[in-house]
Amino acid sequence: MKLSVVMPVYNERATLRIIVARVLGVPLPIELLCVDDGSQDGSREILAELASEYPALRVVLQPHNMGKGAALRRGIQEATGDYVVIQDADLEYDPQEYPLLLEPLMQGRADVVYGSRFMGGAPHRVLYFWHSVGNRLLTLMSNCITNLNLTDMETCYKVFRREVIQSIPLQENRFGFEPEVTVKIAKLHLRVYEVGISYSGRTYEEGKKIGWKDGFRAIWCLAKYSLKEVPARAVAEAPASAGEKPLRREAKGEAVSAGSPGPR
Repeated sequence: MKLSVVMPVYNERATLRIIVARVLGVPLPIELLCVDDGSQDGSREILAELASEYPALRVVLQPHNMGKGAALRRGIQEATGDYVVIQDADLEYDPQEYPLLLEPLMQGRADVVYGSRFMGGAPHRVLYFWHSVGNRLLTLMSNCITNLNLTDMETCYKVFRREVIQSIPLQENRFGFEPEVTVKIAKLHLRVYEVGISYSGRTYEEGKKIGWKDGFRAIWCLAKYSLKEVPARAVAEAPASAGEKPLRREAKGEAVSAGSPGPR
């Protein structure tokens, strides 16, 4: 089993060395794909140094700033592991939780796993009230459209079977990746699980980038992709790894919490 970690990078010099060390310190076979999205703060130079230090690190350079979604799309295309996880370049999410996220996939129960900041008893930094309200509202709207019962649609931590995510045509270039991919996996009737994760959010002074305009874009994406069909090439059956059950689709999309016998 190999895990591909796709990490979009844009002006993250303050945390880049730390997060790369944390990711590659996880005791799993990992390839780390850092996609620099036109950084101008020295992040590219730091990535070049880290690439010479860590053989498992692959650096991909975007020609200019194209957005987080475009960087994710590029990294996903380059991935070669059995599973693909999205990792931000800040320190908000803990890579030590990869085994927790992978468990439903490796047991053959899931095709996609979301790491939820709003379930479980893991530590969470207390920050912006209205951000949490916005996240819950967007998740509610997403659930109404997709008929899933997620608790955290906007989470960074999403893990996919590589064959699944590489077969889904992605279009969004900025922060619209989250609603787009959620709607599309629901349309494919994939098995979706959630697990509770910790969260150490950062302030805008510490470099947080997402804003209220991205919230409106997420609403637009939910409406847009709910009306569009997923191309036929996205439903090719993915082969299972050794010892795992083959990927299958339920008659209806469902999100299940890890350890639960069925839909909540």
